[in-house]
This record gives sequence, C-alpha cells and structure tokens, in this order.
Amino acid sequence: MRHPFASKFNDSIECLMIMPEPSPKHRVLAGLAGVARALGNEHRLEIIEHLAQGERSVEALAAMVGLPVANASQHLQQLRRGGVVVARREGRQIVYRLADGPVVGAVSLLRQIAELNLAEVRTVVSDYYSNMDALEPVTNDELLLRLQSGTAMLLDVRPQAEFDAGHIPGALNLPLATLEARIAEIGREREIVAYCRGPYCILSFEAVRLLRGKGYRVRRLDLGFPEWRAEGRPIETGSTDSDPSRGGPG
Repeated sequence: MRHPFASKFNDSIECLMIMPEPSPKHRVLAGLAGVARALGNEHRLEIIEHLAQGERSVEALAAMVGLPVANASQHLQQLRRGGVVVARREGRQIVYRLADGPVVGAVSLLRQIAELNLAEVRTVVSDYYSNMDALEPVTNDELLLRLQSGTAMLLDVRPQAEFDAGHIPGALNLPLATLEARIAEIGREREIVAYCRGPYCILSFEAVRLLRGKGYRVRRLDLGFPEWRAEGRPIETGSTDSDPSRGGPG
C-alpha cells in the first residue's frame, strides 16, 4: 500500500512536469514587469535624472544622490538588469550611461500619470513648485520659435560638466552657484529663458527668483535638457564662448 504522503508528493511532481511553458506574450510581459521594477524606486529615478545629463561613475552618482557607494551600486545593478542603463569600465571605475531608447520618455510618462492621478503628487507640485514660480513656463516649441526669431536669451544653469556633455544650442552657461557673481554677463535686451535638469530640478527655479529680484525679465523652460534631447531636437556638446548676445540658432 502506498504511503499517502508519497502519493501526494508524486502527484505534485507530475503536476510540475506537465506545467506548460509561458507563452510568448507572458514572457514579454515579464520583461516589461522587470523594466517597471527597475524604475520603481525614487533613488533610481533620481539616478536616471543625473544620467540623463551625461555618463557618470558609481562614485559620482552616489555623491549626487546622497547614498553610500555600495547602495548606489545596487540600484545601478537593478537598473542594468531592467535594461535602463549600460556600463563600461574606465580604468578602475565603472561608468554608467542611459541605455538606448526612450528612457527619459518613460520617466516623463510616469510623471504625467502621477501628477494627473495621485493627489499627493498634485499637492506637492501645486504647493511647492507652482508657488516658487507662478508665471507660466516656456514650452519647447515656444522656445525654439523664440530662439529662431532672436527674441529670447537662453540660460543653462547646470554645472559646467553637464553643460559640456550636452546643451541646447545657443545657451549661455552660468551655473547657479556662480550666477550672482557673473550676473553682469547677462544682457537686459531680451527676456531670458532658464533651464536645468528637468521639471523637478530647482536650479532653474532659483535662477528665476534671483534674476527677477535683480529686475530681469525671465521665465523657466517647463521641462529641461533631457526632455529637449529626447524629442530629437538639436543639441551641442563641449564648451562654448560666453557671449550673452547670442540668441540661439538662426
């Protein structure tokens, strides 16, 4: 007589043996879920924001997001497994960049969904960001038209290393940390449009507050450099001259 436990064990083994393979659809959905898991952490989203400015070492990213190097490395491994970032070795350092594809666009979609459907996010955006700058920001399309017509001066307030890695053509780079000391380099003939890392980056908000306090006409770009580039718009790399009379591409 078979032992009842042996019978149950054998039945379980038989069930496992006849379980069907996942369908192609479910295999793809599992991959999508892996990408979603990689994006599902506020520290990893902040890392993506920094990598959208240019490639960075693990140590540099850890300092930027305020994490121990070991923790930052774990987050980067999650992003790598999700196909969001890629890495290369440079001497003893591991350097990361965003993977090919619409990574910035995916984060932008998350932002739009959250601002539309999550009350807490709407409240923060309204109470904090909107109160910092009540004037309507400039859209990418409006900025391009104004640069082409020469009616705006473009100001990039990110650190110089980020500017050199990529910036909107015609921009003058005055990092926020040096803006007040170099304010004489900015003319008053045209309205200034200031931009930085993205819609939640406070550098451009602070630049607008400072310049308005000095009597300048200035507005923010509503998004930032990564979104500009993600839309396939023209960019430049490297340092440029600091002639503030430049209005942008003709």
